[in-house]
Amino acid sequence: MSIGKIVTGVLVGVAAGAALGILFAPYKGTKTRRKIAKKSSATVNDIKERFDDLMDEVTDKFENAKEDVSEAYEKVKSKADKFVKEGKSS
Repeated sequence: MSIGKIVTGVLVGVAAGAALGILFAPYKGTKTRRKIAKKSSATVNDIKERFDDLMDEVTDKFENAKEDVSEAYEKVKSKADKFVKEGKSS
């Protein structure tokens, strides 16, 4: 699932929840607005945490891939050097 789809889904959910909360709120407007602000803040914090977790995961995968490519490069270079030395000695 792409990051854009996740963020879009979360934002649509927040907007729908806020709209429904306003429509069906049993409290005065000021109290309802405070509740919405608190909920929005919690949602934003949750999104930030998920994004940070995702970025950590992507960074780890990138570092692992970078190490794999480096190891593969060294193996190919070693084999190429060996091949060149064998070709010169023949």
